[in-house]
Order: sequence, then structure tokens, then C-alpha cells
Amino acid sequence: MSTSQAGQEAAASDAETPATTMKFEVAALPVADVDRALRFYQGLGWRLDADYEAGPEFRIVQLTPPGSECSIHFGRGVTPAAPGSAHGLYLVVQDIEQARADLLGRGVDVSEAYHNTYDTGAQVRVDGPAPDGRSYATYASFSDPDGNGWLLQEVKERLPGR
Repeated sequence: MSTSQAGQEAAASDAETPATTMKFEVAALPVADVDRALRFYQGLGWRLDADYEAGPEFRIVQLTPPGSECSIHFGRGVTPAAPGSAHGLYLVVQDIEQARADLLGRGVDVSEAYHNTYDTGAQVRVDGPAPDGRSYATYASFSDPDGNGWLLQEVKERLPGR
């Protein structure tokens, strides 16, 4: 083995083994009305972790979905992003129909379950759960009052190492 090959293999090994544990802790959501967003997310049953105000230009609210280790932040002076511009926020659930029923019972306009196909080479949304029932393949979606978009993703069994 050449020195170059040995160095590449060592670098690849180092890249696969993180030097520091990193946990994704929080995502900032852009909202127009902090109190309206707070009522919405609390109405979903999310835990209020913090509501801190430091004058008229800064207020930060943190909430955590049930069972999640990751939270959301929103408020005044939290993010320069336009209200409603956050999309593709995933909430993993064990049973998508149970999650949909819970959200519908809380007054949330949540889509029917759907899955995606790629038969034509492009992603096509198809009504109904994934026909094979596999994990990671069935979704439903909803938005908060500002239009920030959430996806429910059904995961019955996690991939190895997850």
C-alpha cells in the first residue's frame, strides 16, 4: 500500500469517527406573532421550556414536542428569516394515523397520509400510506399559523445505528 493510500484510509476512518459528540438541540422558527405561535404549539401539547423577554426587541420562546430531544425557538430578534419560511421540519411518529387523529382533535389542518413514488424518475406524491408499510415512507403534513411547514414521518423501525 502506498503512503498516499494509507493516508486516505486513515482520513476516511477519522471522518467516520466523530471527535466530539454533537446533538442537534434546537431549530429557530420565523414567526410574525409570538403569542399566536406560543398558543398554537402549546395547543399541540408541546412543553414550554422558556419564555424570556429582554426588552421590546428581544423575546425567545422554546418548546419541545413530546418525546423529543430537539426543541424549537421563536420570538422577536431570534431569526432574520421571513415568517413562514421554514419548511421540511420532520416529526417522526410511530403511528401516522394516531398522530393525525391527535392533531385533528387539536384543531390542526393536517393532510391525509401519503407516500412518494419515483417511477418516472421524479418524485410524485401518491395518496395513502406506503403500500408495503415500510418505515420512513409514509407522511402527512401541516403548517403552523405562519405557514412554517411540518412533515409527520412514520417510522415503525429505525435503520441500524439510528
